[in-house]
Amino acid sequence: MSIQIILEKCTGCTLCVKACPFDAIRIMDKSEDSGLASFRTEGHGLPSVRQSHSQSHKSEDSGLASSSQSHKKAVIDLNKCNLCGACVPACKLKAILLEKPEVVTGAKPDLKAHKGVWVFAEQKKGKVQSVVYELLGKARELAASLGTDVSAVLLGEHLEEEIQELIWRGADKVYVVERRELANFQDEPYTNILVGLIKKYKPEIVLCGATSIGRSLISRVAVKLRVGLTADCTGLDIDLERKILLQTRPAFGGNIMATIISPNYRPQMATVRHKVFPETISDMKRKGKIIRENFDVPFLASRSKLLDIVDEIESTVNLAEADIIVSGGRGMAGPENFKILEELAKVLGAAVGASRAAVDSGWMPYSHQVGQTGRTVSPKIYIACGISGQIQHLVGMQSSKIIVAINKDPDAPIFKVATYGIVADLFEIIPVLTKKFKEVLKK
Repeated sequence: MSIQIILEKCTGCTLCVKACPFDAIRIMDKSEDSGLASFRTEGHGLPSVRQSHSQSHKSEDSGLASSSQSHKKAVIDLNKCNLCGACVPACKLKAILLEKPEVVTGAKPDLKAHKGVWVFAEQKKGKVQSVVYELLGKARELAASLGTDVSAVLLGEHLEEEIQELIWRGADKVYVVERRELANFQDEPYTNILVGLIKKYKPEIVLCGATSIGRSLISRVAVKLRVGLTADCTGLDIDLERKILLQTRPAFGGNIMATIISPNYRPQMATVRHKVFPETISDMKRKGKIIRENFDVPFLASRSKLLDIVDEIESTVNLAEADIIVSGGRGMAGPENFKILEELAKVLGAAVGASRAAVDSGWMPYSHQVGQTGRTVSPKIYIACGISGQIQHLVGMQSSKIIVAINKDPDAPIFKVATYGIVADLFEIIPVLTKKFKEVLKK
C-alpha cells in the first residue's frame, strides 16, 4: 500500500491535517524542487519510502517524507501514518492518492466438506495440560449440537498414556504425531503439521487453549489457512439455525462482550482461556480411535533452536491450578504488604494473585495477574483484598465458586459479585483471619 501527496495540486489548506486521526500530517515550507512523496508499507508492515523523483527528500532525523515547492505543502510522518485513508476524501483538490493492492481471494471452501470439532492437545514434558480437558468437555457440547464427533490432536514423543486419557476425557478420535523433534513445542514444525492435518481431514471447528503456546501456534495456523481466529474466548455456542460457531470474548477493555462468527470459511478457530469451562471427568469405559500420522523432514524444519526450558518456581501454589486464591489490589498500598497475603495463602494452601493495578505498580510479577490481560481463574474460593472490582478484573475471576471481598469502600463494585463482603480495613482484618484459620485448621 502507498499514500501519495501530489505536490503540484497541494495548496497547504490544512483540511487533511484536521482529518488525520493519527496526527500524521504536517504543513511545512520547503524549498526543494517539486515532486511527489509517498509512504508505503511492505512485507510485514515495515515502513519504507518510495520517491518518484530523484530529488525527493526524506528527513533522516524526523522520519518525515517530503518534497515540495517553495510554498507550504502537506508532509506525511512515516512513523505515524497507518494508511487509514481518512485524509483522502477531506482533500477537495484530490491531491492525496491512496493506492491499495487488489485483494485476491481464492474460491470459498466447500463448507459441507468440513466436519468435526477438533481440540489441540497441548502437552508439556509429555503431560497434556488441564486446559485441554476443559476444551474437550465444551467440544462435546458443540459436537452434539452439530451432530458430529470430537477429535484431539496430540504432537510430541512417548505419549501412550496421554492418548488414552484424551479418549477417556471425551475424544472420539485422537490424531497422533510422535517424533523426537516434537518432544517440546516449537512454532514452525508444530504449525506445519497442524496445518497439514487440517487440510487432510477438514474439521469445521478447531479449539485451542489461550496459553502462551496456544496463542503462538494457532495464530500462525490461521494465517497459513487464510481463515479467521477469535482469541481469548470466554464463551462458545452453536447457532442452531445456521450451524455456525458463536465465539464470545470481551471487547473494548472488557466493557462489552462481543460475539464473533466466521460463516464463510473453515475451520472456525478460537482460543479459549484456562478455567473458563469445567474439566471433563475421566470415563475409562469410553472407546476411541487412534490415528497415527507421519510427516517428512521438511515439516519438522525450524529456523530456531530450543536451548533450554526454565520453569518458574512458585513460592506458593500454582495460580492457574489453585482451589483457593488470595488476591491483592491497589488497596495493598505497596509491595511489602503482600507479605500478609502470602502468610494467609500459606495457611490456606492457596495461591497469591494480584490485580492489574498491583502488577503495573511493580508490586507483584505479571505471572500473578488475574483479569482480562492476565489469567482467568476459577477456584473454589477467591479472596479479593483491596480490589475495587473493575470489569477487567471481574472477567478473570467471576466464575469462582465463592468470592470473598475485603474492602473499606462499601460502594466498591467487587461487592456486587461477592458471595461474602467484609467492609473493613484489610490491614486489620487479614491478620485476624490468618490467626483464626491457623487455630481452626490445627484442629
